[in-house]
Amino acid sequence: MSYPEFAYFIIGLSHETPLGRIIAVRAENDPKVIKEFTPQQRKIRNDYRTKMAKKKSKESVASTLEGLQKAFVAMAKDENA
Repeated sequence: MSYPEFAYFIIGLSHETPLGRIIAVRAENDPKVIKEFTPQQRKIRNDYRTKMAKKKSKESVASTLEGLQKAFVAMAKDENA
């Protein structure tokens, strides 16, 4: 099965299935909801975020930082104009 086909099936999972619940916990970004997580849910989310952070390449991080630097420089120029 190709990844796009797999992703198509995953998107349709209900939050009522075990895998669907794990995906929902990993994807949650609402601080109010995260605050109510159980310790097990926090561990699932934190483990996943740590794993994904380790996968980011140095080039990707450098590119993101360069973009932020350019944005700050542009904002500083606009304020001084």
